Formats: sequence, C-alpha cells, structure tokens
Amino acid sequence: MPVSPSSSAQAAREAVAKRLRALRVEAGLTIGELATACGWHHSKTSRIENAITAPSARDIRRWCTAVAAPRQAEDLIVQSVHAETMYREWRDQTRRGLAELQNGRTGLYQSTDLFRIYSSTLVPGLLQTEGYAAAVLRIAAREGLAVDDSAEAARARVDRSRILHEGGRRFVFVVEETVLHHRLGDTDAMAAQLGHLLSAGALPAVSLGIIPMAAADRIQWPRETFHLFDEALVSVELVSAQVNVTQPSEVTQYARTFDQLRSMAVYGSDARELILRAIATLH
Repeated sequence: MPVSPSSSAQAAREAVAKRLRALRVEAGLTIGELATACGWHHSKTSRIENAITAPSARDIRRWCTAVAAPRQAEDLIVQSVHAETMYREWRDQTRRGLAELQNGRTGLYQSTDLFRIYSSTLVPGLLQTEGYAAAVLRIAAREGLAVDDSAEAARARVDRSRILHEGGRRFVFVVEETVLHHRLGDTDAMAAQLGHLLSAGALPAVSLGIIPMAAADRIQWPRETFHLFDEALVSVELVSAQVNVTQPSEVTQYARTFDQLRSMAVYGSDARELILRAIATLH
C-alpha cells in the first residue's frame, strides 16, 4: 500500500473521525440530531467527521454520551491526542532559530546505527556542503521565521555530517536524479555540492543510490522526503510540519517503500556517471 505524504498525522485524524461517525450511524442519529444532543451546530459535526476539525476531549465525551457509548470515550481521546501531537509545527521548532533546530537532533543521530534516507527534492542534509546547505536554509528562513541564522545553521548541519566518518554506523541514501539538477546556490556552490557527492558516495559506511529519470517500469513514484532511524522512527518533512512516525506498522511500511525505491536506483560507477553528467550541465 502506498505511503501518502501525511500518512502519519492525517490518517490518524481520519481514523478518529471514522470511529466517531460509525458510532453516530450505529446509534441511528443524523448529523443534525447528534449536534443537537451535543449542544453545537451541525456544521461542527460534519467538520469532525471529515477530519477537518480535531475534536477536543470534551467534544468526544459529549459525542460518546449522545450515542450511548460512554466507555469508548477515553480510548478515542487518547487516539485523538496522539494524532494531533504527531504534527510538529515548523514555527514551534524554529522559534529559536534554524541552528537550534539542527543541533536539536544531535542525540537522535548519535543513538542511531542505521540511517536510511530518501529524497526526491534535495541533497540529503548529511551529504550537503556548507554552500549548498546555506542556500537551502536561506529559503527556509524566508518562511516567516523571526531569525535568519541560515549561515550558522549551515555550519551546524555540516558539523553534524561528521558522523559519517565516526564508524559503527551505516548510511543508505537514495535520491532521485532530479535532485542533482535542482539549482540551489550559485554555480560554484552547486558544482562543489555535486563534487562532494562523488567523494561522500565512496565512503565505506555510505551507500549512495540514484534513481535515474529514465528508469523504466518504476514500482514506486517519487515520494516525500523521509528519514528512517533504525526501526524506531520515521521523520517526514511536509510544508507545514515535520511528522514523526513511531507506529511500528507504519515504520515497517516506510521501510518496505524504501526498499522498493532502493531497488530502482543505480550505484557505483553508474551513479557517478549521473553525477558527472549533472556537473557537465552547470557550464
């Protein structure tokens, strides 16, 4: 089953909504009747059932009382709270600047033995040069952040990439070939970045696969960028939020998708040839 961009948070929200709707239908109540019993406008019922509005704990208790299923309230409340906390708003994460965000994941990186990273848009952070990272983070800093510390954040990101040389860990990267052609920074910065991929891909702990644009018979279309940290966590980057997936079945689903994407990639000399072609297009 394909992994959707919001498979973690939105699917969790929709699961709560479906359970609430099923309880209403089983009780034989219309949307309007449920709203009257709960003491709110019928549009609120519709928004909750369509996963547009997240119900509060009080809303769920009223709902379950109205459908004569009060014992299900606490379980639904826990499920709803879990769904909402899966979204971490970028504004909250970056309140103290992008550099703080980079440094905030140090503990997670140090505790991970196997990194599996897929990107359809950018060179993964652990493989970025300072010039490329600065260009990427300058764009992020424009998204309504109070502080533009993109240069400092770029240095922090590059410092974090030293983990590639520490030993005892494995890093498996899979990127779409289009990543090599998305211009971030000036020509010199892009050339340095592509050159760095040639050397980083040769590191003993690193596997770098590139899915060619001309790949035939794809078994997965390009996906959202995601990071797998061992078997414990998947981090998915969306426009408005960073979604952290910890549900074992979902982590397994992402791992399966990663393996499928990895099977379409080329490695070694074939991957180097794609990078060299991208470098040639810069001039």
